[in-house]
Parts: sequence; structure tokens; C-alpha cells
Amino acid sequence: KWKGEGTTQNLESIVIGRCYDYIRIVNPAVGEKNCTQIWEAFKNAFINKDPCSILPKDYELFINLTFHTIPPNKSLFWENNQLLVSSFADRGRRYMPLADTLFGFVGDLLNWCGQADSPGLDYESCPTMMECENNAVDSFWRMTSIIYAQHSSGVIQVLLNGSAEGGAYPQTGFFADYEIPNLQKDKISQVVIWVVDDIEGPDLDSCGTNSVKTLENRLKTLGFDVTCSDNYKSVMFLLCLD
Repeated sequence: KWKGEGTTQNLESIVIGRCYDYIRIVNPAVGEKNCTQIWEAFKNAFINKDPCSILPKDYELFINLTFHTIPPNKSLFWENNQLLVSSFADRGRRYMPLADTLFGFVGDLLNWCGQADSPGLDYESCPTMMECENNAVDSFWRMTSIIYAQHSSGVIQVLLNGSAEGGAYPQTGFFADYEIPNLQKDKISQVVIWVVDDIEGPDLDSCGTNSVKTLENRLKTLGFDVTCSDNYKSVMFLLCLD
């Protein structure tokens, strides 16, 4: 048995339902998509395979079927504040983080894995990142992160948690390892970093210090125009509200 939780119950219904929800209600501007085909492509990326040998490229067909353009100036990258990002973005109304694209939306907060030589899903347990890097879920988010970064344009936003232990900008993480290397410099006019502390949380990291300084330097070295602000008011209001 693996250490991670098993596949989310009713996975097929959720993925197909989310696909229709997205193209009909959340963002009809993406046009028609074949939600049944999308489920098949998603499932075939990991079904019948060793759950520790799923690679990002296994999701290529899924990406091709779900792909749509990301509006300029709407990209929102983040680390250590998933729920805050989803309420701030408001399902693409304010911003469009990865989880508010169609390819991210269908997998958001779900868990899944298959089994070698079996067409079924494993509902009992799935491997964690610690047990193996090439598991179905992490490879999915690697692939979608790469695509998301490659197609982001205009002013891009990065929301970091200034109260996160170990620093607001993790040196290893999806943003550092898969998104920054895939940003297209000719398409991006500015990178805006917001460092927001938890309400009554410790102020461990800020613009120009510690890990945020490391991030600012990395982006500037890559040739990006970078600005940073601490405790951006709009996000603080949302935290206060919660």
C-alpha cells in the first residue's frame, strides 16, 4: 500500500462534470470541447501503468484537447496559499491562475492513480511525492504548470505567503522548477510580486529580503522587469474578511 490517499471517488463523473461546468458556465469563451474525449485522454495518461512511472508527457493528448489561450495580464502564480489564490482569482473573474484554466480546473484538489496491468483506478492509496516523483498527480501538475507558464503574457502576478516557514519563495517547487524556466521573456512586460503575511501571522519574509530577494534577483537576471509590494491591500481585505 502507498502512503498517499487513494483516487477521489466518482473521479470520472467529476472530471467530465467539471469540463462541462467550465465550458458552459465558468468560461464559455474557450469554445466547444469534447468532455468525454478529455476524460479518456486524462485516464489513459496513467491507467494500466506502474503508478510510479507516469511522466508529464503522458498528459500531452489531454493538454491538446483542453488547451485554450490565457488572457494577457491575468496570469497569477503562487506558492503556499492555494485557498487564498482561488478566492482572490474568483474562478477567472479577477485573475486566471492555473486552477482556473480548463486544464487545471478539471484536476484541482483531486487525487488519482492507476495500477500496473489493471484497467481500474486505485481507490485505496496512491504514491506520494516522497515515495516517487513520477506519480500521476505530480506529473499532471508539472505538465500543466509548464504549459501555463509558456502561454502567460503581459503583466504576470506572483502571490507569495510572507508567513510561510522556510520562506515565501521555495527554492524547489512548481514555481521555481517548472514555471519560471518556461516563462517567455518576449511575451511578458512585467512581473508583479505580492508578498502577503497571514493575518496575525509572523512576518518572516518581505520584498527585498530573504527568499523574496532571491526570487527578485533570479527574475532580474533573466531580464524581467520586476516590482514587489508587501501586504497588497486587495488581498489583505480578503484575508480580513475570512
